[in-house]
Amino acid sequence: MAAATGTATALGGLPAFAASAAPRRPDSSPMLSKAARNELWWQAPGSESSMIEQGLPVGNGRIGALATNDPGLELLMITDASMWTGGVNDTLDADGQFPYGREDFGSLTLLANLTVEIPDHDLSAVSGYRRALDLSQGLVTTSYVRSGVTYEREIFASRPDDAIVLHFSQKGGGHYTGTVSLDGQHDETTTANSAGRYASFGATLPGGGLRYGAAVTAYSRTGRITVEGAKLSFAGCRELTVVVSGGTNYAPDAAAGFRAPGLDPQRLARTKVLDASRHTAETLLHTHVANHRAEFEQMDLTLGTSSAQQRALNTWDRIQARATDGVPDPELEAQYLQFGRYLMMSGSHGTLPMGLQGLWLANNDPDWMGDYHTDINIQMNYWMSDRAGLSDCFDTYADYCLAQLPSWTELTGRLFNDERNRYRNSSGKVAGWAIAFSTNIHGGNGWWWHPAGGAWLCQSLWEHYEYTQDRDYLRRIYPLLKGACEFWEARLITTTVTDPVTGADREVLIDDSDWSPEHGPQDGKGNTYSQELVWSLFGNYHTATAVLGEDAAYSRTIDGLRERLYLPVVSEKTGWLEEWMSPDNLGETTHRHLSPLIGLFPGDRIRPDSVPKELLDGATALLTARGMENFGWANAWRSLCWARLKDAEKAYQLVVTNLKPSKDGTNGTAMNLFDIYEVEKGRGIFQIEANFGTPAAMVEMLVYSRPGHIELLPALPEAWAESGSVTGVGVRGGFVIDLSWKAGKVTEARLHSVGGRSTTVVHGGKTRKVSVEPGRSVTISGLGG
Repeated sequence: MAAATGTATALGGLPAFAASAAPRRPDSSPMLSKAARNELWWQAPGSESSMIEQGLPVGNGRIGALATNDPGLELLMITDASMWTGGVNDTLDADGQFPYGREDFGSLTLLANLTVEIPDHDLSAVSGYRRALDLSQGLVTTSYVRSGVTYEREIFASRPDDAIVLHFSQKGGGHYTGTVSLDGQHDETTTANSAGRYASFGATLPGGGLRYGAAVTAYSRTGRITVEGAKLSFAGCRELTVVVSGGTNYAPDAAAGFRAPGLDPQRLARTKVLDASRHTAETLLHTHVANHRAEFEQMDLTLGTSSAQQRALNTWDRIQARATDGVPDPELEAQYLQFGRYLMMSGSHGTLPMGLQGLWLANNDPDWMGDYHTDINIQMNYWMSDRAGLSDCFDTYADYCLAQLPSWTELTGRLFNDERNRYRNSSGKVAGWAIAFSTNIHGGNGWWWHPAGGAWLCQSLWEHYEYTQDRDYLRRIYPLLKGACEFWEARLITTTVTDPVTGADREVLIDDSDWSPEHGPQDGKGNTYSQELVWSLFGNYHTATAVLGEDAAYSRTIDGLRERLYLPVVSEKTGWLEEWMSPDNLGETTHRHLSPLIGLFPGDRIRPDSVPKELLDGATALLTARGMENFGWANAWRSLCWARLKDAEKAYQLVVTNLKPSKDGTNGTAMNLFDIYEVEKGRGIFQIEANFGTPAAMVEMLVYSRPGHIELLPALPEAWAESGSVTGVGVRGGFVIDLSWKAGKVTEARLHSVGGRSTTVVHGGKTRKVSVEPGRSVTISGLGG
């Protein structure tokens, strides 16, 4: 969980861009054979006018790009995770909201466009076009034939060299002639250096004062490369390598105003591309692939065998065929999960986590500013990481919360009880920290205050500890847990309820005036959403204090509050779990959010094996009422809930729904597999949660866990039942499990401890208690059917 190395900040280091690239070069080729590659492929390039739906994503966790793969005009739209407009945004308006616009709150925005123009390679002049995204090697490739010569192109974003690399080659005596252009997207001036054969720009965003820059270089063993104006020109090159990098002076340090003093992004970008250019394209590629494979291969997945006819289709035709004929395509479905893992690896290493669109933009105007929504977006983005063998990718989430904590605490103390805040504490007390529905990278908030948001961030932070059992990590996040508890200690109010069984009155603690995201009354008290989150927060804090030996007296105080918390009941009118402390449904029956079911997922207070049947039936009835057709992220959440309820076919149906092709902006999967959210008829946008939430649901269908308890194949759909296997699945309690199955029954299971010592494994009505020392593995016998 360590931050990038460098001079000291709140997290012990500078952002990834400021760290020196000193990669370890592999001793031998790490390249996979064609048969071993996990490829998505297409027979047409992406259109510059539809990059979100058609551009192929690359990223090194900090800097990302969408590529057209056009033979004659390769375009990369490049984004840095910290390329944000706006500033701290630390005031409330007359309505009690934090301003929420691009000039005040700020927005994720493009860093640069890179264009490689090859005029005589127009698409109309080539044949046999193919482009592919090799998930297993982190590599975008393009090939085509022109005048009898096969031309090939590779694009990858290297984390070790902290740069994006494009390599152009050919077989048959051809050559490349054209230009390389690097263009800022905020009226910057690009200049070129003839001696160094690079072009670069640098500037400062208005308002927040964020400095940024980018640079590109090109080199070849053949032909010639010259500087013409602000462009790099190449002629007669049998092969060509282009390297681009860039970033900002953002730093995860509230005390320094989230800026790294003295950092010159333009100069640093030049240094990085020139350092990389000292190596051959093959060396850069091998360094990248070795790094990528080491992480990607931490999990593998087989859900069955697809037909020869399905395999023969390109990816877009395959997605459309799956939706048209309704025939399961298990290999495509496994690739969709692996695509989600590829996006996680590509977008979540460095300083900042992924927000609404991850690292990938096609303009400077992303909906909702591409921000961090704290009532589902940022949490869902990371449900997959521990489950799918990518625990290290969670670091950016934790680091972000820790870096923002001083600002969030200061804003809470100064503004939460402001008379303009409709959600202020009626007690007049305030302590700890809270956040708004939207947060930015500058320590600021946007839109309404979101009282339960901090508790939900902590739920995800805690769950990562459950997977890893890392005490050093727990010690780091402890201030977040304690500060959230302090906030709720000051916020809870007392009310009287009547016990439905005994008829006796009793006093309970409930949330003050609040909103159940994002519908219904905005002044509800004791909403199920908040009550469940606080119940989990208090319980997790108790465990944290016991593990760390901290704050025993305060832990007892929190225990006492938890014992008095009101917990939701089932409405006698609707038969549903109540969303508000009312038997009436006060909102939209089929609303996209599943806020009242947060105790089912991601929490697990409500579960089939340990709650009163009435409560389980009420949760099931509410989930049923919410429906099976919604936006991609909402379908993913529904799928996860149905998996928790062990309804395999409903969970699978929602996965299939999300795989349906998006056409004219409708909800579904775009050509490049990005999830499209139809915000209005005819206009769809990319919102990344479904690309992570849906794979999380697929894993949850195969393995359910909580500390001390693992269920194998709890919601295995018929489409995957014939045979399959999965390796590297994270398990709460500190384990990783591998398993295989046939005819719906486990044939082999192996448990590896990453910190856990004992657990119980359940399958097919059989239970096995397992003990294993940390770092060791054990094969679990006696579970087969």
